[in-house]
Amino acid sequence: MKGWDYQAAFSRNLGLVTAEEQERLRQTCVAIAGMGGVGGVHLVTLARLGVGAFHLADMDFFEMANFNRQYGATLGTIERSKVDVMSEIVREINPDVKLTCFPGGLTTENCREFVQGSHLVLDGIDFFAIEARRTLFRAAREEGLYALTAGPLGFGSTLHVVSPRGMSFDEYFDLHDGMPRLDQLIAFVVGLAPRGLHLEYMDLTRVDMEAQIGPSSSIACQLSSALIGAESLKILLGRSIPRVLPHYSQFDPYLNRYVSGFLRRGNRQILQRLKRWYLKRRLTKGEAMRPPLADVS
Repeated sequence: MKGWDYQAAFSRNLGLVTAEEQERLRQTCVAIAGMGGVGGVHLVTLARLGVGAFHLADMDFFEMANFNRQYGATLGTIERSKVDVMSEIVREINPDVKLTCFPGGLTTENCREFVQGSHLVLDGIDFFAIEARRTLFRAAREEGLYALTAGPLGFGSTLHVVSPRGMSFDEYFDLHDGMPRLDQLIAFVVGLAPRGLHLEYMDLTRVDMEAQIGPSSSIACQLSSALIGAESLKILLGRSIPRVLPHYSQFDPYLNRYVSGFLRRGNRQILQRLKRWYLKRRLTKGEAMRPPLADVS
């Protein structure tokens, strides 16, 4: 493109990264599954850091219900493919960006192809799509890649880094084939936020597991991508050894609280099992809830 200059476009990154590191980011590829609430912002965040290539997967289309949080959701994009829209947006940031798109979404058939050739895998999959999420983390592990997830909960976010060699995603969240889907979803959210900061103000009667809807916020999605962006930068540039599972963290700017911990046995811990039982009981009764238990991990 006439007038386009990569070095000029990302020159304000210098001082936070070196010129050599910026060039390394230019040669880096990141695989992002999901282009919705968090995945779309992950893409834009990393594109503005100067990451030069992406693998993108999403089978969904934008709709009005996405407007409160999803980067690409506008009147002009309703009923358009999320992958197509976000591809256009990222090319407006970096015309030289290399994109490999999977408009059919992530599947067991294409998951290996999706992660191959990338240097890092990011989870932007819809909360309720637990099967696709497990597929993504298995594929990343088999390819020897770090995989990151940040859960937008309430007005805050969690952060988990899954190592290709340490505790696996399924092991930490205590997920198993044949496990009822509702139990998997409850295990996932309890493992994301063992302290449950968001439960101090979230109305759980607005969560409908059957309809697959729940409260969401653009604040949380933006924060999720800030956490993912900073962690991705450190991993891609080899600046530090990440704190991987069973470490977890959650930051809630609404409460101005940050918590982190180490769940040695993940969701298999007795207290985590009790939380899962309690949350399932309250959700299936459709009642609002305050967290009954303190995390002692």
